[in-house]
Amino acid sequence: MSHKRIPKRKAAIAAGGVVALGAAAILLPNANASQDGSSSNGAAAAPKTLKASDASDLASQLQELLGDAFAGSYYDTDQQQLVVNVISGDNNNVIVQAKKAGAKIREVDNSLTELAAGAATLKADATIPGTSWAVDPRTNKILVTADSTVTGAKWDQLESTVDTLGSGMATIKKSAGTFKTFLSGGDAIFGGGARCSAGFNVTAGDGSPAFLTAGHCGVAAAQWSDAQDGQPIATVDQATFPGDGDFALVKYDDPATVAPSEVNVGDGQTVQISQAADAEVGLQVFRMGSTTGLNDGQVLGLDATVNYPEGTVTGLIQTNVCAEPGDSGGSLFTQDGLAIGLTSGGSGDCTVGGETFFQPVTTALTAVGATLGAGDAAGGGQEAGAGDEAGAGDEAGAGQEVGGEEAGAGQEVGGQEAGQEVGGQDAGGQDVGGEEAGAGADNGDSGLTETH
Repeated sequence: MSHKRIPKRKAAIAAGGVVALGAAAILLPNANASQDGSSSNGAAAAPKTLKASDASDLASQLQELLGDAFAGSYYDTDQQQLVVNVISGDNNNVIVQAKKAGAKIREVDNSLTELAAGAATLKADATIPGTSWAVDPRTNKILVTADSTVTGAKWDQLESTVDTLGSGMATIKKSAGTFKTFLSGGDAIFGGGARCSAGFNVTAGDGSPAFLTAGHCGVAAAQWSDAQDGQPIATVDQATFPGDGDFALVKYDDPATVAPSEVNVGDGQTVQISQAADAEVGLQVFRMGSTTGLNDGQVLGLDATVNYPEGTVTGLIQTNVCAEPGDSGGSLFTQDGLAIGLTSGGSGDCTVGGETFFQPVTTALTAVGATLGAGDAAGGGQEAGAGDEAGAGDEAGAGQEVGGEEAGAGQEVGGQEAGQEVGGQDAGGQDVGGEEAGAGADNGDSGLTETH
Protein backbone atom coordinates (compact mmCIF):
# COMPACT_ATOMS: atom_id res chain seq x y z
CA MET A 1 0.00 0.00 0.00
CA SER A 2 1.13 3.55 -0.30
CA HIS A 3 0.35 7.13 0.45
CA LYS A 4 1.85 10.03 -1.43
CA ARG A 5 3.56 12.04 1.25
CA ILE A 6 6.70 9.96 1.67
CA PRO A 7 9.72 10.07 -0.69
CA LYS A 8 11.00 6.98 -2.46
CA ARG A 9 13.44 4.77 -0.62
CA LYS A 10 15.33 1.66 -1.64
CA ALA A 11 14.87 -1.56 0.29
CA ALA A 12 15.25 -5.27 -0.35
CA ILE A 13 13.25 -8.11 1.10
CA ALA A 14 15.06 -9.16 4.26
CA ALA A 15 14.15 -12.83 4.08
CA GLY A 16 12.15 -15.36 2.13
CA GLY A 17 13.40 -14.19 -1.27
CA VAL A 18 12.91 -17.51 -3.00
CA VAL A 19 9.39 -17.89 -1.65
CA ALA A 20 8.61 -14.28 -2.50
CA LEU A 21 9.75 -14.82 -6.08
CA GLY A 22 7.39 -17.74 -6.42
CA ALA A 23 4.51 -15.75 -4.96
CA ALA A 24 5.15 -12.83 -7.29
CA ALA A 25 5.27 -15.14 -10.29
CA ILE A 26 1.88 -16.60 -9.32
CA LEU A 27 0.24 -13.33 -8.31
CA LEU A 28 0.87 -10.84 -11.07
CA PRO A 29 1.18 -12.64 -14.41
CA ASN A 30 -2.04 -14.50 -13.72
CA ALA A 31 -3.89 -11.60 -12.16
CA ASN A 32 -6.18 -11.08 -15.11
CA ALA A 33 -6.56 -14.71 -16.15
CA SER A 34 -10.18 -15.74 -16.51
CA GLN A 35 -11.33 -18.37 -14.07
CA ASP A 36 -15.05 -17.94 -14.25
CA GLY A 37 -15.97 -19.90 -17.35
CA SER A 38 -18.42 -22.61 -16.52
CA SER A 39 -18.40 -25.97 -18.23
CA SER A 40 -19.95 -25.74 -21.66
CA ASN A 41 -20.99 -29.39 -21.66
CA GLY A 42 -22.43 -31.77 -19.11
CA ALA A 43 -25.50 -31.93 -16.97
CA ALA A 44 -27.05 -28.81 -15.52
CA ALA A 45 -26.34 -30.05 -12.00
CA ALA A 46 -22.62 -30.59 -12.64
CA PRO A 47 -20.33 -28.43 -10.44
CA LYS A 48 -19.37 -25.23 -12.20
CA THR A 49 -15.96 -23.65 -12.59
CA LEU A 50 -15.77 -20.57 -10.37
CA LYS A 51 -13.34 -17.86 -9.48
CA ALA A 52 -12.40 -17.98 -5.80
CA SER A 53 -14.19 -14.70 -5.10
CA ASP A 54 -17.39 -15.92 -6.73
CA ALA A 55 -17.13 -19.21 -4.84
CA SER A 56 -17.02 -17.27 -1.56
CA ASP A 57 -20.12 -15.30 -2.56
CA LEU A 58 -21.95 -18.46 -3.55
CA ALA A 59 -21.00 -20.18 -0.28
CA SER A 60 -22.60 -17.36 1.70
CA GLN A 61 -25.79 -17.61 -0.33
CA LEU A 62 -25.98 -21.39 -0.03
CA GLN A 63 -25.46 -21.23 3.72
CA GLU A 64 -28.67 -19.23 3.96
CA LEU A 65 -30.44 -21.50 1.50
CA LEU A 66 -29.47 -24.77 3.19
CA GLY A 67 -29.98 -23.61 6.76
CA ASP A 68 -29.21 -26.34 9.32
CA ALA A 69 -28.23 -28.72 6.52
CA PHE A 70 -25.19 -26.57 5.71
CA ALA A 71 -22.04 -27.99 7.35
CA GLY A 72 -19.31 -25.77 5.91
CA SER A 73 -17.69 -25.30 2.53
CA TYR A 74 -14.31 -24.95 0.88
CA TYR A 75 -12.80 -24.00 -2.46
CA ASP A 76 -11.13 -26.76 -4.49
CA THR A 77 -8.37 -24.81 -6.19
CA ASP A 78 -7.39 -27.64 -8.53
CA GLN A 79 -10.90 -28.10 -9.89
CA GLN A 80 -11.92 -24.46 -9.31
CA GLN A 81 -15.12 -25.66 -7.68
CA LEU A 82 -17.00 -24.84 -4.50
CA VAL A 83 -17.52 -27.92 -2.31
CA VAL A 84 -20.41 -27.65 0.14
CA ASN A 85 -20.85 -30.05 3.05
CA VAL A 86 -24.41 -31.02 3.91
CA ILE A 87 -26.05 -33.10 6.62
CA SER A 88 -28.26 -35.68 4.97
CA GLY A 89 -31.93 -35.30 5.77
CA ASP A 90 -35.38 -34.97 4.30
CA ASN A 91 -34.95 -31.57 2.65
CA ASN A 92 -33.58 -32.78 -0.66
CA ASN A 93 -35.16 -29.86 -2.49
CA VAL A 94 -32.66 -27.30 -1.23
CA ILE A 95 -29.79 -29.69 -1.97
CA VAL A 96 -31.00 -29.96 -5.56
CA GLN A 97 -31.12 -26.17 -5.75
CA ALA A 98 -27.58 -25.96 -4.36
CA LYS A 99 -26.40 -28.32 -7.08
CA LYS A 100 -28.15 -26.22 -9.70
CA ALA A 101 -26.30 -23.18 -8.37
CA GLY A 102 -23.05 -24.88 -9.35
CA ALA A 103 -21.73 -26.26 -6.06
CA LYS A 104 -20.36 -29.75 -5.51
CA ILE A 105 -22.38 -31.33 -2.69
CA ARG A 106 -20.80 -33.70 -0.18
CA GLU A 107 -22.66 -35.47 2.63
CA VAL A 108 -20.87 -35.40 6.01
CA ASP A 109 -21.53 -36.53 9.58
CA ASN A 110 -20.75 -33.49 11.75
CA SER A 111 -23.07 -30.47 11.70
CA LEU A 112 -21.84 -26.94 12.33
CA THR A 113 -23.73 -27.00 15.64
CA GLU A 114 -21.89 -30.13 16.75
CA LEU A 115 -18.53 -28.70 15.67
CA ALA A 116 -19.26 -25.47 17.53
CA ALA A 117 -20.10 -27.47 20.66
CA GLY A 118 -16.78 -29.28 20.33
CA ALA A 119 -14.93 -25.98 20.07
CA ALA A 120 -16.76 -24.73 23.17
CA THR A 121 -15.56 -27.81 25.08
CA LEU A 122 -11.99 -27.13 24.00
CA LYS A 123 -12.33 -23.54 25.18
CA ALA A 124 -13.66 -24.63 28.56
CA ASP A 125 -11.27 -27.48 29.23
CA ALA A 126 -8.16 -26.93 27.09
CA THR A 127 -7.39 -23.22 26.89
CA ILE A 128 -3.66 -23.82 27.11
CA PRO A 129 -1.04 -21.35 25.82
CA GLY A 130 0.44 -22.78 22.63
CA THR A 131 -2.76 -24.38 21.35
CA SER A 132 -5.27 -23.49 18.66
CA TRP A 133 -8.31 -24.97 17.01
CA ALA A 134 -10.39 -24.30 13.92
CA VAL A 135 -13.01 -26.16 11.90
CA ASP A 136 -11.56 -27.81 8.78
CA PRO A 137 -14.44 -28.32 6.32
CA ARG A 138 -12.29 -30.57 4.13
CA THR A 139 -12.20 -33.20 6.89
CA ASN A 140 -15.45 -32.10 8.60
CA LYS A 141 -13.53 -32.06 11.88
CA ILE A 142 -11.95 -29.64 14.31
CA LEU A 143 -8.22 -29.32 13.67
CA VAL A 144 -6.44 -28.89 17.02
CA THR A 145 -2.82 -27.74 16.88
CA ALA A 146 -0.31 -27.76 19.74
CA ASP A 147 3.05 -26.02 19.56
CA SER A 148 6.34 -27.26 20.99
CA THR A 149 5.61 -25.85 24.47
CA VAL A 150 2.61 -28.15 24.98
CA THR A 151 4.17 -31.15 26.68
CA GLY A 152 3.70 -33.33 29.76
CA ALA A 153 0.57 -32.59 31.74
CA LYS A 154 -0.54 -29.91 29.29
CA TRP A 155 -0.40 -32.37 26.39
CA ASP A 156 -2.27 -34.96 28.44
CA GLN A 157 -4.96 -32.42 29.24
CA LEU A 158 -5.35 -31.46 25.58
CA GLU A 159 -5.41 -35.05 24.38
CA SER A 160 -7.96 -36.15 26.96
CA THR A 161 -10.21 -33.20 26.10
CA VAL A 162 -10.12 -34.14 22.43
CA ASP A 163 -10.96 -37.73 23.37
CA THR A 164 -14.09 -36.57 25.20
CA LEU A 165 -15.40 -35.08 21.95
CA GLY A 166 -15.82 -38.56 20.53
CA SER A 167 -14.50 -40.35 17.51
CA GLY A 168 -14.55 -38.46 14.24
CA MET A 169 -14.93 -35.00 15.78
CA ALA A 170 -11.35 -33.67 16.05
CA THR A 171 -7.73 -34.36 15.20
CA ILE A 172 -4.53 -33.15 16.89
CA LYS A 173 -1.50 -31.83 15.05
CA LYS A 174 1.89 -31.04 16.60
CA SER A 175 3.76 -27.93 15.49
CA ALA A 176 7.55 -27.75 15.71
CA GLY A 177 7.50 -24.03 16.43
CA THR A 178 6.02 -21.81 19.13
CA PHE A 179 2.86 -19.75 18.74
CA LYS A 180 3.68 -16.08 19.07
CA THR A 181 2.59 -12.76 17.69
CA PHE A 182 4.85 -11.54 14.89
CA LEU A 183 5.91 -8.29 16.50
CA SER A 184 9.62 -7.63 16.80
CA GLY A 185 11.77 -5.23 18.74
CA GLY A 186 14.41 -3.50 16.69
CA ASP A 187 14.95 -1.87 13.41
CA ALA A 188 11.85 -1.24 11.42
CA ILE A 189 8.44 0.26 12.38
CA PHE A 190 8.67 2.10 14.91
CA GLY A 191 6.58 2.56 17.92
CA GLY A 192 7.80 2.05 21.45
CA GLY A 193 10.75 0.00 20.25
CA ALA A 194 8.50 -2.36 18.28
CA ARG A 195 8.23 -3.02 14.55
CA CYS A 196 5.05 -4.05 12.79
CA SER A 197 3.43 -3.84 9.36
CA ALA A 198 0.31 -2.08 8.22
CA GLY A 199 -2.39 -3.92 6.43
CA PHE A 200 -4.76 -1.71 4.45
CA ASN A 201 -5.53 1.97 4.18
CA VAL A 202 -9.04 2.85 5.32
CA THR A 203 -11.26 5.81 5.94
CA ALA A 204 -12.26 6.16 9.59
CA GLY A 205 -15.85 6.80 10.58
CA ASP A 206 -15.14 10.54 10.94
CA GLY A 207 -13.75 10.70 7.41
CA SER A 208 -10.08 10.88 8.37
CA PRO A 209 -7.39 8.76 6.66
CA ALA A 210 -6.19 5.76 8.63
CA PHE A 211 -4.89 2.22 8.30
CA LEU A 212 -5.55 -1.17 9.87
CA THR A 213 -2.85 -3.20 11.57
CA ALA A 214 -2.64 -5.91 14.21
CA GLY A 215 -4.18 -5.20 17.60
CA HIS A 216 -1.12 -6.44 19.44
CA CYS A 217 0.82 -3.72 17.61
CA GLY A 218 -1.80 -1.17 18.60
CA VAL A 219 -1.48 -2.01 22.28
CA ALA A 220 2.33 -2.05 22.09
CA ALA A 221 2.64 1.64 21.21
CA ALA A 222 0.27 4.60 20.89
CA GLN A 223 2.15 6.38 18.10
CA TRP A 224 3.90 5.07 15.01
CA SER A 225 6.66 6.48 12.84
CA ASP A 226 7.70 5.66 9.29
CA ALA A 227 11.39 5.66 10.21
CA GLN A 228 13.29 4.32 13.17
CA ASP A 229 13.58 7.08 15.77
CA GLY A 230 11.56 9.29 13.41
CA GLN A 231 8.71 11.61 14.25
CA PRO A 232 5.32 9.92 14.68
CA ILE A 233 2.97 10.21 11.71
CA ALA A 234 0.01 8.19 13.01
CA THR A 235 -1.76 7.57 16.32
CA VAL A 236 -3.70 4.53 17.49
CA ASP A 237 -7.42 5.23 17.69
CA GLN A 238 -8.74 1.76 18.64
CA ALA A 239 -7.07 -1.56 19.40
CA THR A 240 -8.37 -5.03 20.31
CA PHE A 241 -6.01 -7.72 21.64
CA PRO A 242 -6.34 -10.29 23.10
CA GLY A 243 -10.01 -11.28 23.04
CA ASP A 244 -12.42 -10.98 20.13
CA GLY A 245 -9.80 -10.37 17.50
CA ASP A 246 -6.38 -8.84 16.82
CA PHE A 247 -6.84 -5.51 15.03
CA ALA A 248 -6.19 -1.80 15.45
CA LEU A 249 -7.26 1.38 13.70
CA VAL A 250 -4.42 3.89 13.41
CA LYS A 251 -5.21 7.41 12.15
CA TYR A 252 -2.74 9.50 10.20
CA ASP A 253 -1.85 12.66 12.08
CA ASP A 254 -1.96 14.71 8.86
CA PRO A 255 -5.60 14.79 7.68
CA ALA A 256 -4.39 15.62 4.14
CA THR A 257 -2.63 12.26 3.81
CA VAL A 258 -3.65 10.48 0.59
CA ALA A 259 -4.07 6.79 1.39
CA PRO A 260 -5.10 4.73 -1.66
CA SER A 261 -6.33 1.14 -1.64
CA GLU A 262 -3.33 -0.75 -2.93
CA VAL A 263 -0.67 -3.19 -1.79
CA ASN A 264 2.93 -2.75 -2.86
CA VAL A 265 4.28 -6.16 -3.93
CA GLY A 266 7.81 -5.11 -4.85
CA ASP A 267 9.72 -3.60 -7.76
CA GLY A 268 7.31 -0.67 -7.90
CA GLN A 269 4.34 -2.95 -8.62
CA THR A 270 1.05 -2.65 -6.76
CA VAL A 271 -2.13 -4.66 -6.49
CA GLN A 272 -5.27 -2.54 -6.41
CA ILE A 273 -7.60 -3.51 -3.55
CA SER A 274 -11.22 -3.34 -4.65
CA GLN A 275 -13.10 -4.49 -1.56
CA ALA A 276 -13.02 -6.49 1.64
CA ALA A 277 -14.14 -10.12 1.48
CA ASP A 278 -14.52 -13.11 3.77
CA ALA A 279 -12.05 -15.96 3.51
CA GLU A 280 -12.99 -19.39 2.20
CA VAL A 281 -11.09 -22.57 3.10
CA GLY A 282 -8.96 -23.53 0.10
CA LEU A 283 -8.66 -19.93 -1.11
CA GLN A 284 -5.21 -19.00 -2.45
CA VAL A 285 -3.97 -15.92 -0.62
CA PHE A 286 -0.93 -13.65 -0.59
CA ARG A 287 0.69 -11.96 2.40
CA MET A 288 2.92 -8.90 2.34
CA GLY A 289 5.11 -8.01 5.30
CA SER A 290 8.08 -5.83 6.17
CA THR A 291 10.33 -8.74 7.15
CA THR A 292 9.67 -11.39 4.54
CA GLY A 293 7.97 -9.55 1.70
CA LEU A 294 5.50 -11.38 -0.53
CA ASN A 295 4.51 -14.97 0.24
CA ASP A 296 1.53 -17.11 -0.68
CA GLY A 297 -0.42 -20.14 0.50
CA GLN A 298 -3.93 -21.35 1.27
CA VAL A 299 -6.62 -20.77 3.86
CA LEU A 300 -6.84 -23.86 6.09
CA GLY A 301 -9.52 -22.95 8.63
CA LEU A 302 -11.95 -20.26 9.77
CA ASP A 303 -13.07 -18.93 13.14
CA ALA A 304 -9.82 -20.15 14.67
CA THR A 305 -9.07 -19.78 18.38
CA VAL A 306 -5.41 -19.20 19.26
CA ASN A 307 -4.02 -19.28 22.78
CA TYR A 308 -1.05 -16.89 22.67
CA PRO A 309 1.12 -16.32 25.74
CA GLU A 310 -0.57 -12.91 26.06
CA GLY A 311 -4.07 -14.42 26.02
CA THR A 312 -6.69 -16.08 23.86
CA VAL A 313 -7.77 -14.57 20.52
CA THR A 314 -10.88 -15.80 18.69
CA GLY A 315 -12.33 -15.45 15.22
CA LEU A 316 -9.09 -15.76 13.22
CA ILE A 317 -8.25 -17.24 9.81
CA GLN A 318 -5.74 -20.12 9.79
CA THR A 319 -3.36 -20.48 6.81
CA ASN A 320 -0.08 -22.08 5.78
CA VAL A 321 1.43 -18.78 4.58
CA CYS A 322 4.75 -18.22 6.31
CA ALA A 323 5.50 -15.14 8.41
CA GLU A 324 8.17 -13.87 10.79
CA PRO A 325 8.57 -11.20 13.49
CA GLY A 326 7.91 -7.76 12.05
CA ASP A 327 5.27 -9.06 9.61
CA SER A 328 2.51 -8.48 12.18
CA GLY A 329 -0.36 -6.42 10.82
CA GLY A 330 0.61 -6.98 7.19
CA SER A 331 -2.04 -7.53 4.55
CA LEU A 332 -3.52 -10.82 3.40
CA PHE A 333 -5.22 -10.51 0.01
CA THR A 334 -6.14 -12.35 -3.19
CA GLN A 335 -4.72 -11.98 -6.66
CA ASP A 336 -7.87 -10.23 -7.86
CA GLY A 337 -7.64 -7.53 -5.22
CA LEU A 338 -9.78 -8.69 -2.29
CA ALA A 339 -8.66 -7.65 1.18
CA ILE A 340 -8.90 -10.75 3.40
CA GLY A 341 -6.89 -10.40 6.61
CA LEU A 342 -4.25 -8.82 8.86
CA THR A 343 -1.27 -10.87 10.05
CA SER A 344 -1.68 -11.86 13.70
CA GLY A 345 0.81 -14.60 14.61
CA GLY A 346 1.67 -18.26 14.48
CA SER A 347 4.68 -20.53 14.53
CA GLY A 348 7.61 -21.28 12.27
CA ASP A 349 9.28 -19.03 9.71
CA CYS A 350 9.75 -18.63 5.97
CA THR A 351 12.53 -21.23 5.90
CA VAL A 352 10.72 -24.19 7.45
CA GLY A 353 7.11 -22.97 7.17
CA GLY A 354 4.52 -23.18 9.91
CA GLU A 355 0.99 -22.20 10.90
CA THR A 356 -0.16 -18.59 10.68
CA PHE A 357 -3.29 -16.77 11.81
CA PHE A 358 -4.94 -13.63 10.46
CA GLN A 359 -7.59 -11.21 11.65
CA PRO A 360 -10.46 -11.08 9.10
CA VAL A 361 -10.62 -7.62 7.53
CA THR A 362 -14.41 -7.63 7.29
CA THR A 363 -14.91 -8.02 11.04
CA ALA A 364 -12.18 -5.48 11.81
CA LEU A 365 -13.82 -2.88 9.55
CA THR A 366 -17.18 -3.46 11.19
CA ALA A 367 -15.72 -3.23 14.70
CA VAL A 368 -13.85 0.06 14.14
CA GLY A 369 -16.49 1.64 11.89
CA ALA A 370 -14.14 2.19 8.95
CA THR A 371 -14.39 1.67 5.19
CA LEU A 372 -11.69 0.28 2.96
CA GLY A 373 -9.51 2.79 1.11
CA ALA A 374 -10.19 6.45 0.65
CA GLY A 375 -13.94 6.04 0.95
CA ASP A 376 -14.35 4.47 -2.49
CA ALA A 377 -14.72 0.81 -1.58
CA ALA A 378 -16.90 -1.33 0.60
CA GLY A 379 -16.06 -1.66 4.24
CA GLY A 380 -17.56 -3.38 7.19
CA GLY A 381 -17.83 -6.57 5.21
CA GLN A 382 -20.02 -5.05 2.53
CA GLU A 383 -19.63 -6.27 -1.01
CA ALA A 384 -18.84 -3.89 -3.87
CA GLY A 385 -18.90 -4.52 -7.56
CA ALA A 386 -19.71 -8.23 -7.42
CA GLY A 387 -23.47 -7.86 -7.39
CA ASP A 388 -25.95 -7.37 -4.60
CA GLU A 389 -26.64 -9.95 -1.97
CA ALA A 390 -28.76 -12.77 -3.26
CA GLY A 391 -32.33 -12.70 -2.24
CA ALA A 392 -35.38 -14.03 -3.98
CA GLY A 393 -34.07 -13.60 -7.46
CA ASP A 394 -31.72 -10.69 -6.70
CA GLU A 395 -28.29 -10.53 -8.28
CA ALA A 396 -25.78 -12.58 -6.32
CA GLY A 397 -22.58 -11.69 -8.14
CA ALA A 398 -21.45 -15.28 -8.37
CA GLY A 399 -22.89 -15.86 -11.78
CA GLN A 400 -24.85 -18.86 -10.54
CA GLU A 401 -28.46 -19.87 -10.03
CA VAL A 402 -29.50 -19.95 -6.39
CA GLY A 403 -32.83 -21.52 -5.63
CA GLY A 404 -33.55 -21.75 -9.34
CA GLU A 405 -33.34 -17.97 -9.85
CA GLU A 406 -30.76 -16.15 -11.96
CA ALA A 407 -28.15 -14.98 -9.50
CA GLY A 408 -25.98 -12.52 -11.31
CA ALA A 409 -23.71 -12.23 -14.28
CA GLY A 410 -20.47 -13.42 -12.77
CA GLN A 411 -18.77 -10.07 -13.22
CA GLU A 412 -15.22 -9.41 -12.20
CA VAL A 413 -15.21 -8.59 -8.49
CA GLY A 414 -14.89 -4.89 -7.96
CA GLY A 415 -14.00 -4.44 -11.62
CA GLN A 416 -10.39 -4.00 -10.61
CA GLU A 417 -7.31 -5.48 -12.13
CA ALA A 418 -5.05 -7.18 -9.63
CA GLY A 419 -1.83 -5.55 -10.67
CA GLN A 420 0.73 -5.32 -13.41
CA GLU A 421 2.81 -8.15 -14.70
CA VAL A 422 6.27 -8.51 -13.26
CA GLY A 423 7.08 -11.70 -15.14
CA GLY A 424 9.70 -13.82 -13.48
CA GLN A 425 11.71 -11.01 -11.95
CA ASP A 426 13.54 -11.87 -8.79
CA ALA A 427 11.38 -10.44 -6.02
CA GLY A 428 14.03 -11.18 -3.46
CA GLY A 429 16.68 -9.17 -5.27
CA GLN A 430 14.57 -6.20 -6.32
CA ASP A 431 13.97 -3.01 -4.43
CA VAL A 432 10.64 -3.30 -2.68
CA GLY A 433 8.92 -0.04 -2.02
CA GLY A 434 10.87 1.68 -4.79
CA GLU A 435 7.71 3.66 -5.38
CA GLU A 436 5.97 5.55 -2.61
CA ALA A 437 5.20 2.44 -0.66
CA GLY A 438 3.51 2.63 2.49
CA ALA A 439 3.13 4.85 5.40
CA GLY A 440 6.45 5.92 4.46
CA ALA A 441 8.00 2.65 4.56
CA ASP A 442 9.82 0.40 2.35
CA ASN A 443 9.28 -3.26 2.52
CA GLY A 444 11.97 -4.70 4.74
CA ASP A 445 12.80 -1.55 6.61
CA SER A 446 9.68 0.15 7.77
CA GLY A 447 6.26 0.86 6.67
CA LEU A 448 2.87 1.86 7.71
CA THR A 449 0.75 2.03 4.63
CA GLU A 450 2.90 -0.32 2.71
CA THR A 451 1.94 -3.77 3.80
CA HIS A 452 4.63 -4.89 6.09
